[in-house]
Amino acid sequence: MKLITFTTGDEPRLGAVRGEQVIDLGKASGGKLPADMIAFLSGGDEAMTLARKLAQDADADLALSNVTLLAPVPTPSKVVAIGQNYMDHCREQGVEPPTLPIIFTKFSTAVVGPGAEIRWDPELTSKVDYEVELAVVIGRRARRVSEDEALDYVAGYTVCNDVSARNLQFGDGQWVRAKSLDTFCPLGPWLVTRDEIPDPQNLAVRTTLNGEVMQESTTAEMIFGVRELIAFASRAFTLLPGDVIVTGTPPGVGVFRDPPVFLKDGDEITVEVEVIGKITNHCVEERP
Repeated sequence: MKLITFTTGDEPRLGAVRGEQVIDLGKASGGKLPADMIAFLSGGDEAMTLARKLAQDADADLALSNVTLLAPVPTPSKVVAIGQNYMDHCREQGVEPPTLPIIFTKFSTAVVGPGAEIRWDPELTSKVDYEVELAVVIGRRARRVSEDEALDYVAGYTVCNDVSARNLQFGDGQWVRAKSLDTFCPLGPWLVTRDEIPDPQNLAVRTTLNGEVMQESTTAEMIFGVRELIAFASRAFTLLPGDVIVTGTPPGVGVFRDPPVFLKDGDEITVEVEVIGKITNHCVEERP
């Protein structure tokens, strides 16, 4: 099932995609399902079962082409990000792979949806980079979860572009500011429920910049898989419904190219993950 947060110009709503049609789940359920993705996920198995039934049987009165897709989870309580988590990305940098996951965060105010503009102040940064990532959306409260049980806590998966201001990242000595500028966390186009992706470690990932392939790999290259990341993170802090874990990026990022390639005003950047889909965003220099 593909779950979306969408708008037709009014308040955001929760929907399910069936082919090229959208079912408004709040309307189709007679108000039993909320309009908000986090509230929906907090409803647990009962809400998910009802949504699945409506996604199959309810009348679809909206065309997908006529709605605006927002990030599936527009305001997660936290975005947990993982650094240097692809073996081929470590080889690209000439560094030893980490022995434990490297965790940082992207502030939720960085989250935007497919089609939204990636914007930055050129006086703050001129070294804006792209990173395709598989994103994991947590479905229920998780604390001290074992690796064996970890996927039971996943609601589904989406696609992330972990946009990064490299001069801030390397200049600050830590990554939060560089990764958290407004619009620097495109997510989408939808949340694909976990039953449709039984093995998250066998998915092709790709980035295309202005039609040219820049990154191409597979989640099999992950050093720490989804199970390990959920278990590791939940030993340290509680994961809540709607929290997003972005799982690292493969080689081909702009900063390690020769010469480096950074995003420019007017660029079109597309990131995609097999089975889930792709999101495209346009780049805009924004002077205050």
